[in-house]
Amino acid sequence: MKKFLMMIAAMMFVASPALAEEKAKAGKTIVETAVGAGKFNTLVAAVKAAGLVDALSGEGPLTVFAPTDEAFAKLPKGTVESLLLPENKDKLVAILTYHVVSGSYPAAKVVKADSLKTLQGQAISIKVSDDGVSVDKAKVVATDVMCSNGVIHIIDSVILPKE
Repeated sequence: MKKFLMMIAAMMFVASPALAEEKAKAGKTIVETAVGAGKFNTLVAAVKAAGLVDALSGEGPLTVFAPTDEAFAKLPKGTVESLLLPENKDKLVAILTYHVVSGSYPAAKVVKADSLKTLQGQAISIKVSDDGVSVDKAKVVATDVMCSNGVIHIIDSVILPKE
């Protein structure tokens, strides 16, 4: 019995740094997490240009399907620069809010859905296959980045609402 208790105590000690790190991440908002990750620079710039920082830093909960810098780089040349112009703010807001769902949807909940209604108003389709999970035509490459006001799932492409 004593060995068993020692083993449990040792496992808790080993696990505690990982848990502390997870809690530290969860203490940051979606925006703070995206800024700190270093692979969402384009997304962060777009969120700022669209005036959505406060909305994505609020209480939530929100679920964000976040395209990486590499995902934005797949768009036709000049697209990002054009979207960041003040005269295209409405279009940028529509695209960004199409990546956001109200409520907390960890991966286990996402895979049970066929679609999820976005803040933009349209629904994104969820497909589960042998290749993994896709949101519209973007592949989910990482899941369950927990934040204080929701969760981020990382996708490999920018998804666009139907016009």
